[in-house]
Amino acid sequence: MKRSLAFVIVLFLAVPFLSAQRNLFKMGDKLLGIGMGLGSTLYASGTGYSTGVPPISVFYEQAVADRILKKGVVGVGGYAGYSLFKSRFNTDGETFGWNYHNFIVGAGGWFHYPFIHELDTYAGAMIGYNIVSASEYGDPGIYVPLSTGGIVFSGFVGARYYFSQYIAGFVQLGYGVSYLTFGVSIRL
Repeated sequence: MKRSLAFVIVLFLAVPFLSAQRNLFKMGDKLLGIGMGLGSTLYASGTGYSTGVPPISVFYEQAVADRILKKGVVGVGGYAGYSLFKSRFNTDGETFGWNYHNFIVGAGGWFHYPFIHELDTYAGAMIGYNIVSASEYGDPGIYVPLSTGGIVFSGFVGARYYFSQYIAGFVQLGYGVSYLTFGVSIRL
């Protein structure tokens, strides 16, 4: 945690000294995106959990402030994501377990700064709520709550490459519903 905070501080202190490129995300822009995640932060693999449906997400972002540190743009928006994880156990030839459905809704902020030519590079954070429901199969013989939830936080960095004026592919790395998310953004 201390290393991550130190990295973010150094990054933002270095921003004014970098030779920035043209920003591809501008004031007034609105984006709609869909992504698929790899590597879950919700359940540890190898502990009886497997992915039923990989983390999928949709987001909306709108630019609300520009000229931050000369070329930076701030965006805000909403997020919704879903994933399904399964835990399976086998005792005396009987299989039992639970399916965990995670639905996450949240709001976030993005800071776009053109570090690399022809890429929309950004960093951001999100706060949301994870709604979890569980369904059992077989006869586990123990009680597991069928629904729960909690507040979730996410920090991330990413980049978009525009194939046309309106369509971009993106990749995002961070701590959220998944470690790595890739997908498509559409400029509205």
